[in-house]
Amino acid sequence: MSYAVPPTRTAAVVRQLRNEIVTGELPPGTLIKDAELASRLGVSITPIREAIAQLSVEGLIDIAPNRTRHVTQVTQKNALELIDVMSVLACAGFEWGVDNLTDTHLDLMRQRQKEFTEALRSGNVLAASAAGADFSTIVILASGNRELQSMVDLVVARTMRILAMTAESGLWNVWIGGHDEIIALLAAGDRPGALARYRQIYVDYRDRVERELFDDQ
Repeated sequence: MSYAVPPTRTAAVVRQLRNEIVTGELPPGTLIKDAELASRLGVSITPIREAIAQLSVEGLIDIAPNRTRHVTQVTQKNALELIDVMSVLACAGFEWGVDNLTDTHLDLMRQRQKEFTEALRSGNVLAASAAGADFSTIVILASGNRELQSMVDLVVARTMRILAMTAESGLWNVWIGGHDEIIALLAAGDRPGALARYRQIYVDYRDRVERELFDDQ
């Protein structure tokens, strides 16, 4: 028997709309209409409005002065800025947590890496994103700083939505190769090397995003 508390209607709507935005089902610039969403998702207007407010905080929905709402537009500038912010936050968490890692943490990282690659192989981008993010979360939470992890979660959601990477995107290879090398370095007891390799992931990722996704700008 499960004792997990089911999500509220608002939490369920937030999760559904976030997934639709991240996967591109709701493309940038899409006009958000409360009544249409309420009818489609089978809920009242209240959880829709609460979900929109939450997604606005996350930067996934823009609310104009006249109160119209649209899925946030993508620009090269905000994509690269988000990657920069994610790099600063995640690398700080990795640095603070890496010395606290145990063999149990390392086993969990191996498991998340396996889930990450298997999800990509099956074309499940949402599952891959979650497993890839959890790989870093294991280290960040080992630092004991849950507030930092909350901030990283927000930036990761916005970054994934902006990049809208398919399962076939070569950008995933930056993370797959980086994670494999980090696990090997940690297993060998080289924590400074693992931290340096984690930082390099963001350098390589930013470079490839700029070259491959925005080479026509």
